[in-house]
Amino acid sequence: MEQRERGSVTRPLLLVGGGGLAREVLAAVRLLPEWHPLGALDDDPTRHGADLDGLPVLGGSELVHDMPDAAVLVCVASARRPLGRMNVVRRLGLPDDRWATVVHPAASVPPGSAVGPGTVLLAGVVVTTPLRLGAHVVAMPHVLITHDDEVGDGVTFAGRASLGGAVRVGESAYLGQGSAVREGVAIGAGAVVGMGSVVLTDVPAGEVWAGVPARRLREGSGS
Repeated sequence: MEQRERGSVTRPLLLVGGGGLAREVLAAVRLLPEWHPLGALDDDPTRHGADLDGLPVLGGSELVHDMPDAAVLVCVASARRPLGRMNVVRRLGLPDDRWATVVHPAASVPPGSAVGPGTVLLAGVVVTTPLRLGAHVVAMPHVLITHDDEVGDGVTFAGRASLGGAVRVGESAYLGQGSAVREGVAIGAGAVVGMGSVVLTDVPAGEVWAGVPARRLREGSGS
């Protein structure tokens, strides 16, 4: 899905998730005239009826099927559950045209880039050359993605994470705040890279690595 141009058409939007990421995404959405946020959905019943920075938490995520005209964003991200966002996406089973794509006005994405459905790029994200980013990617503020990088579906970049050129990041990997990955390295699917880590060698799928230089800590929890 090509990056959506900002236009005059306003589409209703539902955010799935009622935590901090949903608040950050909501702040970005309110800067974009093409979206009209209707409410948040959360599967924790204790949050139903709550106020999310002026947006009501309407109920559980299954309500997306009751509002077929609304676009949807899954705003869930956790290093403890790197597969969580894609698990929600698959459970909801929506077609690509139901997923919103949100690029903050202060993000820099060059022409010719393709930003997948359900992807969120927050303020200060920089993509240095035209690239394809996967679906349901979340890049938090000041993430750097450089030439020839490959970013799979469901990847999460915490704030200030950075990739050297030709880095391959597998589906649902999680790169912690301030982490840096050397050129040509591969991060496996579902892997977690800890905060402030410097990754100099390939990280196998499903493992947790941290440190300077980063080393294997353990197998990840996955879910």
